[in-house]
Amino acid sequence: MFVFKAAVVGAGTMGREIAQAIAAAGIPVVLKDVDEHLLERSVEAVGSPTRELITATTSYAEFGDVDFVIEAVPERMELKKEVFAELDAVTPGHALLASNTSSLSITEMGLATTRPEQVVGFHFFYPASVNRLVEVIEGDDTAPETARAAANFAQAIRKTPIRCAEAPGFVVNRILTAAVSEVWRYQEQTGIDPSELDRLVKDSKAAPIGPFALADVLGLDTVLYVTEYLQDCYGERFHVHQHMRELVAAGNLGSKTGKGFYEHRG
Repeated sequence: MFVFKAAVVGAGTMGREIAQAIAAAGIPVVLKDVDEHLLERSVEAVGSPTRELITATTSYAEFGDVDFVIEAVPERMELKKEVFAELDAVTPGHALLASNTSSLSITEMGLATTRPEQVVGFHFFYPASVNRLVEVIEGDDTAPETARAAANFAQAIRKTPIRCAEAPGFVVNRILTAAVSEVWRYQEQTGIDPSELDRLVKDSKAAPIGPFALADVLGLDTVLYVTEYLQDCYGERFHVHQHMRELVAAGNLGSKTGKGFYEHRG
C-alpha cells in the first residue's frame, strides 16, 4: 500500500514533530487539533518548504482521502478510543489507523472501530523529526498486512521500524523507563540537583538529553502516567519520582505549561 496522503491528530509536541517528519519525506499531511492557536504555532515552527506540505485544520473535512492516520493525542485511553471512533467514521475504508501511544493497548483502541484489523501502533521517539526509530505494534486483531504496510510507511518517511507484539511499554519504554527509574531513584536518595544529573547523562553521551529535561519536553503528566502504568504491570523496578507527582498535581507539566523540573519561557 502506498501512502499518497497522511494525517496526524493532535498538534502538540509529538504531533507537530510527526507531521514534520512525514512532510519532510515529500508526503502531504493534514494536522488536526481543536486548538487553532496551537495549530498556528505548530505550523510556524516547521521550516519551509516542508511547511507547504502540511495542512492545518480543526475539522475532519480533509480526511476523506487519507491513506494513513496517526493519532497523537494525550495518553488517555478514553480520549484515544473517542478519536479512533471518529477516524473510523471520516476516513476511507482502506485507510490504516495508527496510534503514537507509548504504552496503551492497541487492541482496545481497535475495538472502538469497525476495522480493528487495520489498527496498529506507530510509536515515534522525541524528537520525532530527527529520531529514526519507530515501534510498529501489533494488537490482537491487527492484520499482518497492516503491520507490513505500517513498517513500509515508516521506511518511506526515512524511519527505522521495529515490529513487536502488544505488551505494556512495548520494547523501548520497558528498557528506557527501567533505566531512567534508577536515575530518578538516585536523585531522591541523594538530593542531587536534577540539572546536574541531566548534565552528567548528556556529557557521558548516554543520551542526547537528560531524563528530567526529556520528561519536561514530553509532558510530566504523560511520563507520570506511563511510569505508574509500568509499575502496576511490572513492579518496583519502575520507580515513580515523587516530586514529579507533586508537579503534576500542581498543574506544572513541563514545557507546555511553562514549568516542570525546569522553568520554560515562550
